[in-house]
Formats: sequence, structure tokens, C-alpha cells
Amino acid sequence: MRYFIDTEFIEDGKTIDLVSIGIVAEDGRESYMQSVEFEHRKASEWVKEHVLLHLVMCPHTRTPRFDITGLYRADKAYHKRYGGQCTFEEPDKGLAGAYADCPWRTREQMKSEVLAFLNPDRYGYPELWGYYSAYDHVAFAQIFGAMMDLPSGFPMYTRDIKQWCDALGCSKLPEQSESEHNALHDARWNKSAWQFLRNLEERAR
Repeated sequence: MRYFIDTEFIEDGKTIDLVSIGIVAEDGRESYMQSVEFEHRKASEWVKEHVLLHLVMCPHTRTPRFDITGLYRADKAYHKRYGGQCTFEEPDKGLAGAYADCPWRTREQMKSEVLAFLNPDRYGYPELWGYYSAYDHVAFAQIFGAMMDLPSGFPMYTRDIKQWCDALGCSKLPEQSESEHNALHDARWNKSAWQFLRNLEERAR
């Protein structure tokens, strides 16, 4: 089963801190999750402007974690109590992602959901594809811990659409219709770009 992935992250040259991940399966299934554990204070101005602004707010909290500029509201007590960007004020909904329409997840929840979404026993061997995918693969792999912690049956690499594009001598890929730097939108475009290149390769045979 092919999976088209994209991640958004904060990085400082030493650390890659996952913000969000989008995965689109070739059978039409989609998964989108935003981490409650990334350190927003380390985000560059570019990430604040191009990534944080695309994050989906939890529809069930009355205290949004982002203002209109995409910057966090300083509220240490709030953050300490709830532990992240997503909160629920109902007593029985104190867990990130407790609602189906909320994308916020802890890293442990993300690990569990990625395992279920890519389950090799159910869907076959996962073949991962990304666009400029080197950092995406690191961010994806670190959901499970160190490189050696990748689950059995998961690939140790992500195939790169850009490399395939260059190998085919393709100078232009399709335009992206949805906003860039939203991980799910980018993952959907990755699937479209892969299909475009596959058609191009088949016509050249």
C-alpha cells in the first residue's frame, strides 16, 4: 500500500520537532494529526507565518491557543494544566483528540494511530512517498522514537517524488490547489504529483 506523507516541523539545525503530519493512502483513506507537544516558542518567523497559521483550532475549547497572527497566547497556568494546545473543559473530555473532529494528539496517540493507519498485517507493506522527503522521514520515524524503534514491517526510508521528477526530466509538476504547508493538503498534492509522474512515465514507454 502506498502512503503519501507530509510533515510540518520546527527545526534549529539540530532538532526536528514535529508539529503536524498528513498521510493519504492510495485507497483513499486520510489521516491528519497535530502534536500537542511541540515547542512553539522555538518556531521561526517563517514557521509562525506559514505553518502555525494553517493549524486547525480545537472546536471544543473556549480559549483558543492561537491569536490571529498564529502566535501563542502567554498563559503558563493554562498550558501547565492542560499540557498542550488543545483542551476540553468538560470533565470527561480531558484527553487530547477525544473528539473525532479535533486533530490534536499527544505523541503517544499519534504513534498508536499511525500504527493502525498503516497496519501492514491489514493493508500490506507500507510504501512511503514524500516531496523533498528527507526531513519528513526523520519526523515520521521519530514518532516511534529512535530509528531502530520503527515498527516491524515499516520502511526505513521514504521515496522522494522530487528525485523521481528529476530522473524523468520533468520540469514542472501540477499546481497545488489547496493551501501549502498544511500537512494534509500537501500530502494530497503529493499523491496527485505521484500520479502525474506515473502517467508521464507510462506515456514515455
